[in-house]
Amino acid sequence: MFKRLQITFLDRHTHSASLRPQSMGEHLSQLGSGLEAGPASPLQRKKALFALLVVTSVWGATFIWMKQALNALEPEIQDIGRFQVVAILVAARFAVAAIAMILLFPKARAALAHREQWRGGLILGGIMLVGFVTQMIGLKDISPSVSAFLTSLYVVFTALITVVFTKSRPSRALILGVFLATFGAGFIQGPPHLTWGMGEILTVICAVFFALHIIYTQKLTQQLEPIGVTQTSFIVVAVGSLLLLLLIGGGRSISQWDLVFKDGVFLQVLCLGIGGSLFCILLLNIFQRYLHPIQAAIIYAFEPVWATIYGLTLGLDHWSGWILLGGGALFIGNIVVEIFSTSDEEE
Repeated sequence: MFKRLQITFLDRHTHSASLRPQSMGEHLSQLGSGLEAGPASPLQRKKALFALLVVTSVWGATFIWMKQALNALEPEIQDIGRFQVVAILVAARFAVAAIAMILLFPKARAALAHREQWRGGLILGGIMLVGFVTQMIGLKDISPSVSAFLTSLYVVFTALITVVFTKSRPSRALILGVFLATFGAGFIQGPPHLTWGMGEILTVICAVFFALHIIYTQKLTQQLEPIGVTQTSFIVVAVGSLLLLLLIGGGRSISQWDLVFKDGVFLQVLCLGIGGSLFCILLLNIFQRYLHPIQAAIIYAFEPVWATIYGLTLGLDHWSGWILLGGGALFIGNIVVEIFSTSDEEE
């Protein structure tokens, strides 16, 4: 499905003098043409770096908010199942974000009347939805440390997909940054213990789709109004979560939706919607296009560092040497990429 949507979108923006069918290589070439960093001044680039770092700091807090909400909903999880509860929370989270966008931004309202914005939102929202669903199903069978490690593979997948689409090899600095970021994000909570069951496979699929989200964000936000495509993608995720919930037989009674307004849940859902979705994804869509997608993925790998810092502050995590090792690897990886990227631009 995603492949058809991608090709349809690209065909609309590609003018060909011939009506002959395009080969797969030509499609990859078209997609790769929009994966370089967009034109930006040094100041814009610094703003982009800072903005994405801020995004990771808020995303780190979403782990705490989601954990608090799920802890408050433990009786409901035992009653109707974890998947249904999480699907309701995801639908509510993105519904809050979509409604807030409509109220705050005229461009978000205008986007609802544009087919191209809906096509872009369908791609980005659909990719996000698959990533969220596979991650939350996979979490049922694996530990948080294994999930963190396998999810961090999106940094590697971003690099691999970028190489395939652009047919160009990343610099040594980017390769080193990818390695350090993957190691740091994956081992910050200690070495994972893999058994390769269904939970691990689903989480790797989640990592692939998170990488695709970075890639298509880079492509689409250089072609479409970022605020507009953010709005339509939020609606796609909210409606998609609702449809999945109905498909498995949930969400059909008002009592199930009442759990969103439960003490210890409602405030967390608002924080997830306004902070984790609206603020972070809007900021991401506006600023990521000024950086190389692989560098953006390396920055995003800071998310578990912030989550660990917040967990230590709230007494939810315990200090270990792995935190220093993982966080240090991430920090060095980002510094290496930034220093050498800046040097390359100056040359």
